[in-house]
Amino acid sequence: TPPKTQAALLQAMQEREVTVAGRTYRLDEPFFVLATQNPIEQEGTYPLPEAALDRFMFMIYIDYPSAKEEHLIVKQTTTKKKTSARQVLDRNDMVLFQEIVRMAPVSDMVIAYCIKLARATRPDDAHATSMVKQYLKWGAGPRAGQYMTLGAKAKALIDGRVTPSFEDVQAVCRLVLRHRVIPNFNAEADGVGVEGILDDLVENVQMPK
Repeated sequence: TPPKTQAALLQAMQEREVTVAGRTYRLDEPFFVLATQNPIEQEGTYPLPEAALDRFMFMIYIDYPSAKEEHLIVKQTTTKKKTSARQVLDRNDMVLFQEIVRMAPVSDMVIAYCIKLARATRPDDAHATSMVKQYLKWGAGPRAGQYMTLGAKAKALIDGRVTPSFEDVQAVCRLVLRHRVIPNFNAEADGVGVEGILDDLVENVQMPK
């Protein structure tokens, strides 16, 4: 997506409204954005600035399908048979689910763990791990703690639990952090990737007691 289009989209994400020909339109709830991004090396890919990436809650890596899945994809898309989908929820359900997540209780200890993990990605912070200090140029901002808390609450509810645990935080933290940290030259030179740094982070940042 060209930068000009990106700017319009990101404004909508931040302000929940769009302006066309001098007239402003409020976007209905629920409004959320799912974006795909090809590897940056591919032609036609425009990198997003860090401030723009920070507005996305998760970054999810999607690998190639398994052989079985790929067989099913080819089989279902090379015939005249039409695939139908049925509605399982509506916009009101989505808004309600979002409200329930925000209403779910969360302990101060879990919030403290989310903040501790986020702060530990910042090379100059007291909680930063040795790998972070050596290999990261820039760490996650305050949104990371917010999104880890919301993600952990959502995961707990999906799993049938009312309040999130430290394990729920660990389950979502990589999704929240991987696009919010910037490796430095040392990481590139030593072949150290973001996933390895985050694995080390989860292993070495102590849970609050």
